[in-house]
Amino acid sequence: MDTRTALLAAAAALLVASAVGAVAAPGAISDPRATDEPPGRIDIAGTTVAPGDVRGETAELRLGTDLRHRGGTVENVTVRHRAIGAESGLLVDETTVEVGDVDIDGERTVNGTVTVEREGGYRIETVVFADDQRREQQTTRIAGVAALTPDYADTQVGFTEGTVWPTVAVSVVEADNETATLSTAVSVTNRGDQASDDVELRLYLRQAESNVIAAEATETVGAVRPGRTDTVTATVEVPSGYNYYVDAALFDDDVLVDETQGVANLNPRETITANETVRDVQFSVEDFERDDVGGEGGDGADAAPPGDGATDGSTPGFGPLVALVALVVAALTARRRR
Repeated sequence: MDTRTALLAAAAALLVASAVGAVAAPGAISDPRATDEPPGRIDIAGTTVAPGDVRGETAELRLGTDLRHRGGTVENVTVRHRAIGAESGLLVDETTVEVGDVDIDGERTVNGTVTVEREGGYRIETVVFADDQRREQQTTRIAGVAALTPDYADTQVGFTEGTVWPTVAVSVVEADNETATLSTAVSVTNRGDQASDDVELRLYLRQAESNVIAAEATETVGAVRPGRTDTVTATVEVPSGYNYYVDAALFDDDVLVDETQGVANLNPRETITANETVRDVQFSVEDFERDDVGGEGGDGADAAPPGDGATDGSTPGFGPLVALVALVVAALTARRRR
């Protein structure tokens, strides 16, 4: 056998061996680039913040984090939220959400909550971890938390705000020289999408110059249909001849939810308007007494004021000097007669 024939035989044997190996182990000669999965990647596509439960001093913030995943599986994913005071830089609240393994391409939303005080602003730092390694971070700034309405004060009913139609209208039912009976009509509007629950209307009538409460009344505001305005009327009796502020407030389970003010001008010489400083006028406290106080006599109202020259057992108006002058005149007259 010559050299050429030997080389051809060796090449044929090598080809047969390769074919047998490929059949026995198909993956042995496959291209590794065709089967290797690209490394997994996860990042933050967006964040949202919405109010949750709002209480008197604190508010809950609901945080939504949109995670975007591409490539292979990302294991042990967690999302951490930290609420930090905008001015103080102090940590206010922190929460961590366990996500687990992420292996599906696309986006998913991870929800979490933090609780902050209603006063002040905050920055929310959101960090995504994979196997305890930081992968992505985003910061969201929050302001105006104090403007959130607490749940206990959340009602759709409030006083009507109009430019022509009065929120508080006062009319005189009956009047004389001492008292006046007033009818106070207050307009309320339901600004919600559903019929409102019952709330309580409280009225105070304050004498303008003294702030003395002359009368008060309480009425129930029944259910008001969505977008409708109702009028609630209360009757009170006050002393005549004075001007009054009409303070109106709405209470829901003893919680103040809205307030407004009107006026009642019963003094023809003086007028007032809501939220206005007025000058002093003559004022008599006795006109505002609600109950009779004291008995008959013993009040000293008819007693002579001190220093008017009157003494017990003497003629009013004659003091020691007048008596001395009288004695001198009498002596001179007696001497002239002698």
